[in-house]
Amino acid sequence: MNLKPSCFIGIDLGTSGCRAVAIDESAKIIASVHRPLPGSRHPHPGWSEQNPGDWWEAVLNVLAELNSRLPDHRSAALSVDGTSGSLLLSDRQGQALGPALMYDDRRALAEARQLALLAPEQSVLHSPSSSLAKLLWLQTHATVPENAIALHQSEWISAKLCGNHFAGDENNCLKLGYDPLLRSWTEALKKLKLPGHLLPDVQPVGTPLGKISREIAAHTDLNPDCQVVAGTTDSTAAALAAGLEQIGDALTSLGSTLVCKILVARPVQSAQYGVYSHRIFGRWLAGGASNSGGAVLRQHFSDREIRELSRGIDPQRSLCLEYYPLPSPGERFPVNAPDRPPRLHPVPRDKRRFLQGILEGIARIEVQAYERLEKLGAGHPREIRTSGGGAANDVWTAMRQRMLGRPVYPAAHVEAAYGAALIARRGIG
Repeated sequence: MNLKPSCFIGIDLGTSGCRAVAIDESAKIIASVHRPLPGSRHPHPGWSEQNPGDWWEAVLNVLAELNSRLPDHRSAALSVDGTSGSLLLSDRQGQALGPALMYDDRRALAEARQLALLAPEQSVLHSPSSSLAKLLWLQTHATVPENAIALHQSEWISAKLCGNHFAGDENNCLKLGYDPLLRSWTEALKKLKLPGHLLPDVQPVGTPLGKISREIAAHTDLNPDCQVVAGTTDSTAAALAAGLEQIGDALTSLGSTLVCKILVARPVQSAQYGVYSHRIFGRWLAGGASNSGGAVLRQHFSDREIRELSRGIDPQRSLCLEYYPLPSPGERFPVNAPDRPPRLHPVPRDKRRFLQGILEGIARIEVQAYERLEKLGAGHPREIRTSGGGAANDVWTAMRQRMLGRPVYPAAHVEAAYGAALIARRGIG
């Protein structure tokens, strides 16, 4: 019997869209599909919600269309990544029991203060955006039936894909109170005496969870033997997509914010600076996020102005402007300064010099970010990949490379869905 060659599917659920990517056995992209998602709702200040049903509809649509573009391949495995800290309650039939509290939801202020008294000083649980703080809020303010289970965005989708096999993954569950080093729930969580049914069994990233359900296979025309593999967070999938492979490989994401991550042999964490580590295939991905980044640039320049003005900048020469570009007061990484104001003065008459000062300021923060990670035990980056909109600016790349003193390359792939597809491929060997 002449079987079609295998392919592996990655699904990425972002804040505003769902993307599916299929790769072949050599990890080459052979098809890609994208569908928009409705934006988050904000019914009260600090609240951020989405309808899980919108995710599910988008996933079914992208899988059906993706499979229609793969007539010469059979889907062997798929994996899902989602936004970190986005949590919902589900029943055991896979029905969402209300809206999902998204990664940027900050309503659980009182619960975060409670966790700060219980969790270790370096824990990631102290923030109101942590999954555990959100779960405590839901316990207090929502009806929680006895068969409910708390799941993150990608975990809920994975469960529905394989017929309600409910499992958490080590990366998502970090913010729910799971210790990936000890591979058990933390003592702080045990002190809360949460009902046992609320917490999922946790599996390492890349663990096969089971075959896709017959109903989903029929609906999407996917191979009924396709395995669903435990996924991860969107940022971890993006790091895998970028090409991080060896200890010391780093990724800087130059999007609205500046995010720096590095592959390390041992976990690194600091609640003070918002640094934590995800276990991924026997290694750890450590990193933190600055409030600086592209959002500052867009307050002062259009994308067109940035492109045109950058052409006249010499990346090998620095200005004397000591900017600390922030979109608003407050910084956490690489320094912990909640009230720190933006420093963008003096403003030169020449707009090109003003742009150069901001680009240099963000690059200087990137240097400090990797220095902070090194002081926390991560070591110095061997080489740095770059993703996000800022990665396309060659002048900025040359400037950053000079200041970092390390090779800077574009990310091998920029879509987190590609990283999820790599997990699916590795998950079944």
